[in-house]
Amino acid sequence: MFLSPYYSKQQQTVVISAQQASDFAKQVAGDFNPIHNVGAKRFCVPGDLLFALVLTEYGLSQQMQFNFQGMVGDSVELMINADVDDDFDIQDNKQKTYLNVKRRGDLCQCDTQKAAFIKSYVAFSGVNFIHVLIPLMRQHNVMINPARPLVIYESMAFELNHFDFDEMNLSLIEQSLTVDGKRGDVKLTFELTSQGKVIGTGIKTLVLSGLRELEHDKIEQMCQTYEGSKVT
Repeated sequence: MFLSPYYSKQQQTVVISAQQASDFAKQVAGDFNPIHNVGAKRFCVPGDLLFALVLTEYGLSQQMQFNFQGMVGDSVELMINADVDDDFDIQDNKQKTYLNVKRRGDLCQCDTQKAAFIKSYVAFSGVNFIHVLIPLMRQHNVMINPARPLVIYESMAFELNHFDFDEMNLSLIEQSLTVDGKRGDVKLTFELTSQGKVIGTGIKTLVLSGLRELEHDKIEQMCQTYEGSKVT
């Protein structure tokens, strides 16, 4: 399974080190958010990796919803219980909940299809910041704190028509930003396609924190810093 380098499992316990999380963010998701860097002051495991972990361990259902409830730190012991129903939580060994998962419909356990779905779904994070979030911030004349940029997932959801695919592409069809003081709520709606045909739809919601009035020079610097991190 392609995800195995990015977490360690022993019996029903999963541990994700800061290095594993950072490698996944950069190598699989193309996500260079500094919060996923090893040694970051507010380090957290990417939501995309928790999403991928659930699909790897529990399978791909036709309808799934993921609600993030906490930020997973370096080497937190997560419990992966084998016996779960269609509404379950990912918790640590102290019963703190980080993620709630709801699922319905048929279940796919094919490694090839799970890998194809995960790679396409999380790779979208690699284009989020520059091509989606920055234009939305410009449109609303706001920006995140350039000194401590914080963008986190709130939820993900998707619905698949069928599992008849070996590869998949994700296309953004609508995006919005709602500003409430220093908080911004982003909603991204997309289509899932395979061989040119729509096979499903999905939604991601994100939270932007520490919003303030847009400063063009600082937002340009953020873009340059983000792009520069891809080649360092």
